Amino acid sequence: METILTISNLTKKYGNLTAVNNLSFTIKKGNVYGILGPNGSGKSTTLGITLNVVNKTSGSFSWFDGQTSTHNALKKVGAIIERPNFYPYMSAYKNLKLVCKIKEISEDKIDEKLELVGLLDRKESKFKTFSLGMKQRLAIASALLNDPEILILDEPTNGLDPQGIHQIRAIIKDIASQGTTILLASHLLDEVEKVCSHVVVLRKGHKLYEGPVDQMISSEGFFELKCDNPEQLVTYLNNHPNIKNTKVTDDLITAFLDAPMSASTFNKELIDNGIALSHLVLRKESLEEQFLQLTDNLVDQN
Repeated sequence: METILTISNLTKKYGNLTAVNNLSFTIKKGNVYGILGPNGSGKSTTLGITLNVVNKTSGSFSWFDGQTSTHNALKKVGAIIERPNFYPYMSAYKNLKLVCKIKEISEDKIDEKLELVGLLDRKESKFKTFSLGMKQRLAIASALLNDPEILILDEPTNGLDPQGIHQIRAIIKDIASQGTTILLASHLLDEVEKVCSHVVVLRKGHKLYEGPVDQMISSEGFFELKCDNPEQLVTYLNNHPNIKNTKVTDDLITAFLDAPMSASTFNKELIDNGIALSHLVLRKESLEEQFLQLTDNLVDQN
C-alpha cells in the first residue's frame, strides 16, 4: 500500500516542555487515521510540523515517496488546522474563488465541492450568515479544491452541536469513500471510533498505540451475567481458564475473557456445572474502555 506520510523520531520542545517526544508512525493511502489524545498530548503540534507551520526540534518526516520536497508535497495536501477564516461579507462561492486564485488552481471544482459538503444551495449566501457547522463545511470544501491526496483536519467537530457533528462525520466518510486519505486529530474517543479505520494514540507527546481501531487492544470481550446464586458463579469464574478477571456491580457480574468463547458454549458449560443464569450477554469492549486500559498500563509501566 502506497505511503502518504512517514514520521520518524519526531521531537518538538518548547523550552523545558516536550510537546512531541520521539514520535514515529506511518500513514498509508486510502485509510482514515485518527490522532487521538487529550489536549496537550501533541496532536496539533505534530500536524503543524508536517505542514511546515511549526519547526521541529529533531527527527524527520517525509511526504509520499520521500523524494518530494515538502513545498511540492503540500500542493497535494488539503488541511484545516485553525478556525475557518473567510471574508464575512463575501459569498461562499466568491470566497472559494479567492482560494483558487491564491492557490493558483482551477475554479472548475467549486460547485462540485460545495455540493459534496451540502452547501451548493447556499453558494451565494454571505459567509457571515453561516452557522459554525456551515463555516466548517465551507472550510472542508476549500481544502478539497485541489483534489488533495490527503485531507488533514484538526478537531473538525470542536464546538459544533450534535447535528453539526453528525454532518461533518458523514462528510468525512463520504470523502474517504472516494479514495482520499484522511488524517484527523481529535480528543473524542467516540469520533475516532465512528469515523477512523486506524488510530495513533498520544499521551503527553508519547505514542501509546498505532494500528487499526478495532485491534487497539487484543480483547476477546466480556460476558455480562446475572444469576440467583452470584457467590457460586463468581467462584466458578475465578477458577475458569478463559476468564482473566471478574467485576461485581450490584447484581451484575462482568467476566472478562482471555480467550474466545461463544455465549451458547459458555451457557451450556454453566448449566452442566449446576449454575442457571437469568441474564447472559457477550459484549466487546468499547474504544473508551480499551483506551483507559491502554493508559492505565502505561501508568503501571512507569
